[in-house]
Amino acid sequence: MAETTIRLSVGQAVVRYLTRQYTERDGVEQRFIPGMFGIFGHGNVAGLGQALLQNEVDPAEGEDRLEYWHGRNEQGIVHAATAYARTKDRLQTLAATASIGPGSLNMVTGAALATTNRIPVLLFPSDIFANRAPNPVLQQLEDASDPDISCNDAFKPVSKFWDRVNRPEQLMVSLPGAMRVLTDPVETGAAVVCLPEDVQAEVYDWPASFFAKKVWHMDRQVPAPSALARAVEAVKASRNPLIVSGGGTIYSQASQELRDLATRTGIPVSDTQAGKGAINWDHPAAVGGLGATGSGAANALAAEADLIIGIGTRYSDFTTGSQTVFGNPDVRFVNINVAAFDAVKQGAETVLADAREALTALAGALEGYHVEESWTARVRAEADAWAKATDTCYHLGHGPLPAQTEVFGALNEMMGDEDVMINAAGSMPGDLQCLWRAKTPVQYHVEYAFSCMGYEIPAALGVKMARPESEVVAIVGDGTYQMLPMELATIVQEGKKVIFVLLQNYGYSSIGALSESHGSQRFGTKYRRDDDDKGHVRGDDESLRLPVDIAANARSWGLDVLEVHGIEEFREAYAKAHASSRPTMIHIETDLYGPNPPATGWWDVPVTSESRLESTQRAYAQYAEDVKKQRRFF
Repeated sequence: MAETTIRLSVGQAVVRYLTRQYTERDGVEQRFIPGMFGIFGHGNVAGLGQALLQNEVDPAEGEDRLEYWHGRNEQGIVHAATAYARTKDRLQTLAATASIGPGSLNMVTGAALATTNRIPVLLFPSDIFANRAPNPVLQQLEDASDPDISCNDAFKPVSKFWDRVNRPEQLMVSLPGAMRVLTDPVETGAAVVCLPEDVQAEVYDWPASFFAKKVWHMDRQVPAPSALARAVEAVKASRNPLIVSGGGTIYSQASQELRDLATRTGIPVSDTQAGKGAINWDHPAAVGGLGATGSGAANALAAEADLIIGIGTRYSDFTTGSQTVFGNPDVRFVNINVAAFDAVKQGAETVLADAREALTALAGALEGYHVEESWTARVRAEADAWAKATDTCYHLGHGPLPAQTEVFGALNEMMGDEDVMINAAGSMPGDLQCLWRAKTPVQYHVEYAFSCMGYEIPAALGVKMARPESEVVAIVGDGTYQMLPMELATIVQEGKKVIFVLLQNYGYSSIGALSESHGSQRFGTKYRRDDDDKGHVRGDDESLRLPVDIAANARSWGLDVLEVHGIEEFREAYAKAHASSRPTMIHIETDLYGPNPPATGWWDVPVTSESRLESTQRAYAQYAEDVKKQRRFF
């Protein structure tokens, strides 16, 4: 008996297929892709665009709704989808579609961010005609040696799955392949399915079974008994163990298990940017962020630790202080991770397992174990000392302009435990990692794997869509704002209440400080008009400042804007924004030069050994000394 078929265009088939995909973990089943962001052009308006319209106004019997949201910038909509997926602990995500050429190419940066962060996002870049009748089509990139190449080939190195569907029936292989990768915690990242403009509109008789409900079971991998035994042996043989908790702990929803293990054993817990909040900051074993921008407590303990237990971390150079933070000559590593690629880093003993399953098993196997009292005392002394340093940074009373750490302190004290703070690039992530006091896994949302300027505003949209019950606060620098403000219009369009905290300091604080410390005199890091006498080495003369009015610009997008001067006014403005139901920006000027938190880590940024500039010569002499501390682990 022949199978029933359903006659649909490729675009219509994509929409119907996505509405039937579900994930399940721990008995909780949910739609995996509830909606799609998009910007239409000639490459997708009559294909996927028609299918999304039909799904909205005339859905077929048994076809679920795939929500559609109109974005303003293709990179921005990918960031929004990625932030949504991260907030949903990778159990749900969103899709995005763009037209051919520049529209699709704009999504490449977003794809790289998602893949670097190990976050699932599904992208449908439109592509050139498969039949090659209009050749070249508008916006086609031609290659004389390969007529099949298009701009979309640029997605290959930044995605975990890539395909181009040149015939309708290929979709029945491509979409399940993309779904497999998206729902695999080891392989997840950006999945890219390129859809030629003509193929999107092509009609095909699809097997009805292709659209049957599909549940992707995201089972938890348990640790192998032998691997667990080796980890337990390593812990019991150590005197000064330290946990490094990464994003994998949060995605596994293993926060309670981490806290329980730390409580029972006394093993101190440091965290990465993606892992902050997995353990509450005021837990007796919590010691804060680790690495180049880490807390003094975590870095001091890492220098002495003889065993590092990495949980769901990829050991970025900021986490390891460019391989200088682990100072004990006899230090060993045990890594718990679902991915062997990350688990083997640092020459570690590996436990390939889901973080929650591994922590539960490890706690059971370590029943009765506790670190020595001397190590516990050392942990408390370092944590208490850093708590005092944090309090100082939060309440500096700096003038005439406040330091950005004072703004962070006010926010940290006013935001609720289930609210979400968002940031991504510049000097802010460093200050936040070492100072922010997160009590829950949801409160701290800092993208620091790709550290992409422009992430914060679209991410705020994605997070608010994922957690409408939370107050979502995006901290945005003036540099980041000028990179990608367009999704403010989408936020207003969709009626999403988000608070933006705009720190205006007329330059790049992070790169300016890095430039100065590395002998390059803050060259090219300030927003100043050209000065014929000084070229690009510009001073702080206010007459040279660019007359860019970000507050007025934000108002033009439809936001309420509160311009404040000083921390007390900021606190009052935040209370007003919190009480409002409208998207609001709080605009405050801060000191470009800090003061910054006490630096306790190092980051490898090479300095040239040959220069006529005295500032560079001094910087190289310091770099030559610092790099000697670097180690390699095998």
